[in-house]
Amino acid sequence: MAIKTAADEDGGEISRIEEGGCNTIAPKCKENGSLCSSTSVVTMAQKVIAEVIGTFFVIFSGCGAVVVNNLYGGTVTFPGICVTWGLIVMVMIYSVGHISGAHFNPAVTITFAIFRRFPWWEVPIYIAAQIVGSILASGTLSVMFDVTSKSYFGTVPVGSDRQSLAIEIVITFLLMFVISGVATDNRAIGELAGIAVGMTIMLNVFVAGPISGASMNPARSIGPAIVKHDYKGLWVYIVGPLLGAIAGGFAYNLIRFTEKPLGELAKSSSSFLRTLSKS
Repeated sequence: MAIKTAADEDGGEISRIEEGGCNTIAPKCKENGSLCSSTSVVTMAQKVIAEVIGTFFVIFSGCGAVVVNNLYGGTVTFPGICVTWGLIVMVMIYSVGHISGAHFNPAVTITFAIFRRFPWWEVPIYIAAQIVGSILASGTLSVMFDVTSKSYFGTVPVGSDRQSLAIEIVITFLLMFVISGVATDNRAIGELAGIAVGMTIMLNVFVAGPISGASMNPARSIGPAIVKHDYKGLWVYIVGPLLGAIAGGFAYNLIRFTEKPLGELAKSSSSFLRTLSKS
């Protein structure tokens, strides 16, 4: 999920490396035709497996909380479902974020690619892995529980499709805005990315859960729909998150006016204030 930029002593950019992969190989590496070797570089197979496993447990835990709550008299409660979604995303980010980037979401993957934070050729592979993970998790829940229409763990608009589309765009905008800030900006505290993203998802589920199901993720909605053959309003959960994520990524990149680290910005701010005081 995070993009790191290495710079030489003169401040020039050498390469842009995604955690779990090498997006741009250094010029010397290109000229020699050699492979980029580093402990942070893993094979595509490892990244795919990480995305499948990560998406599986995100859907299994989040949707599982919905099923258990519906089948066992509301024992989990709505706040419990919200917390479960936030916690499982946070846990999986810290578990496999250093391997695959912990996308777990086609809308996030596509948005990263649009803003050159992720290679386009890996996008179809990641999306396929995310959907497979969601289908496997949904199938597991269907085998474990007697899922009826009342205990369905997919996302279906409660009101109109237009209302759910609007709220999906808004909450996914916020999610992608936060991801862009904490995971792609080297001025942010990267170690807190999992907490920030998990808390954002929890808050979004609190707000949008009773209205649209708070998907924010096409894979989260596609998996249950395929397993249970319920495609009502599915387009909302594909179009809404995609539009919201792209808009959120664009908004953050619009205000990202510098790549300088926080220390340099603080020095610039203090010197500016000293200049003002002197004048």
